[in-house]
Amino acid sequence: MGKMMLLLTVFIIFGALFVERLVVFRQKLFADRVVPLKRLPNCELIPGIDNGAEDIDILPNGLAFFSSGLKYPGLKTFEPHKGGHILLMNLMSESPRPVELKIEGGFDIDTFNPHGISLYTERNDSIYLFVVNHPEGNSAVEIFQFFEEERYLLYLRTVTNELLSSVNDILAVGPEHFYATNDRYFRSETVSVYVEMFWGLSWTNVVYYSPKKVKEVASGFYSANGINMSPDGKFIYVADILDHSIRVFQKMSNMNLSPVKVLKLETILDNISVDRTTGDLWLGCHPNAAKLLSYDPKNPPGSEVLQVKDILSDKPQINQVYVDDGTIIQASSVAIMFNKHLIIGTVFQKALYCHL
Repeated sequence: MGKMMLLLTVFIIFGALFVERLVVFRQKLFADRVVPLKRLPNCELIPGIDNGAEDIDILPNGLAFFSSGLKYPGLKTFEPHKGGHILLMNLMSESPRPVELKIEGGFDIDTFNPHGISLYTERNDSIYLFVVNHPEGNSAVEIFQFFEEERYLLYLRTVTNELLSSVNDILAVGPEHFYATNDRYFRSETVSVYVEMFWGLSWTNVVYYSPKKVKEVASGFYSANGINMSPDGKFIYVADILDHSIRVFQKMSNMNLSPVKVLKLETILDNISVDRTTGDLWLGCHPNAAKLLSYDPKNPPGSEVLQVKDILSDKPQINQVYVDDGTIIQASSVAIMFNKHLIIGTVFQKALYCHL
């Protein structure tokens, strides 16, 4: 009788804990929000982008780079047998249209599966494009040099390391130096969802890479995602997609990151872009991330764009700029502002170009 009571007690405790975690897990994925539509005038879908523009970065002269064709475990893809590619669009032209960039230098384009991207320009004006790549489900960082006049990428090198285990986004800070976010601890999708995410394990991190040293510089994220830097280079912003928050760090002289503050949001944020002039943060967000994991064309994932002003102040201003229910654009992952033009990219669908 004593053993039965003990087992029953253990069962009740475990059941209560399971239900509690189920509620928390649902809140993390759904964000439990009813978000009214808020579309912008003067917007058009960018022709030629139908399989995602997961991340976008722009040079000061208006050349915009898009990573397209991401195939990621558990997420929808409309072209599963087509390789990924980098698109280029000149925002200064009268009718901007994306073109696929040619990659030279012996790069394996057949296994190219691009995710987060970041640009870096040296003092001699050499331009480098860093791309998170998932060839055959693995994680690597590809470094290319961009030749502007000829409009092509030259493959330089592939970076892999045991600390770069599940890279999501990247922030280039030198010709071979970068910060990278790992969005999951376990490599297995099943284990990651049902153990890591469900039980709320905050085991993901940010890693700093240089040719001489690789090290963890921030930890304790539920799922570290987008990463970017303030215009003055003093602060690093990291999105924790399951914590619905932006964590702000001060970049130290040894490249370590010192925590400054955490900004909680009501939505599920993905990539972070920073306006070079104002320092404002632009966020591609998911009003209901559960729809990403179980895609239904009749009830697709929506899109949301937030602008965060004065993030370092005591009262940052958060502006909801755009909301769509998936009718126009699905699963927004990035939003970036350039000369009063807003570009919204998605994980696996289209991209939107708005004239503000």
